[in-house]
Amino acid sequence: TVSVRAVSARVDQPRVNRRRKRERHNRKQEMSTTTMASLFAAMLLASATAFHVPKPAMRTTMRPSTALNAVGVIYSTTTGNTENVAGYIKDAAGLDEIYEISEVSDDTFVGFDGLIVGAPTWHTGADEMRSGTSWDDFLYSNLPNMDLNGKKVAIFGVGDQGSYAENFCDAAGELYDCLKARGADIIGFTSTDDYDHDDSKAIRDGKFCGAMFDEDNQFDLSEGRAAAWISQLKSEGMPF
Repeated sequence: TVSVRAVSARVDQPRVNRRRKRERHNRKQEMSTTTMASLFAAMLLASATAFHVPKPAMRTTMRPSTALNAVGVIYSTTTGNTENVAGYIKDAAGLDEIYEISEVSDDTFVGFDGLIVGAPTWHTGADEMRSGTSWDDFLYSNLPNMDLNGKKVAIFGVGDQGSYAENFCDAAGELYDCLKARGADIIGFTSTDDYDHDDSKAIRDGKFCGAMFDEDNQFDLSEGRAAAWISQLKSEGMPF
């Protein structure tokens, strides 16, 4: 005799088996979905890591070294020769740049601890405004309002001994007179030897009031003269 419960169990068994099969299928599907999600997340992480661009480190703005910017090489030019010489002087001194006087403010000019200034001579024989450059206005309009007391200043001139032997580097002498009048401590006097000129308004007490260059007739000596002069200026206290 088969009990009602046993008959019922046999009747329900297929339904139970189908439910269990469906549950196993669902569990497999859930595991598969979870596995795929994990794999996808891992791939995304790997991709992000591979193409990650690190943020740049924060930089602290540094002020330029005082040793490299304490001295200003300031010039003006008509033919480019004085600019060339200013470049030789800059390189010999290890400075960063040169400055055209027309682009230098009064505050910048007096702000340098030391000055190296240079000009050509264009108006030969003139008593003033000899350079024919922006120095002419600066010396008589701007400079009189400045106090250069005790500031180390060195002067260079550029001339042509062959064509203007009687007025060689006269404008350098004008720079000397005007800067000296404002209290500048002029250094860097050099010998008149090894030049072929007749006269110069740049001579003080038998020496040039700075370094004189001739890019027309002695261009091959310019870089050597600049290097020797810079060594002299260092020994005389120019604050390089």
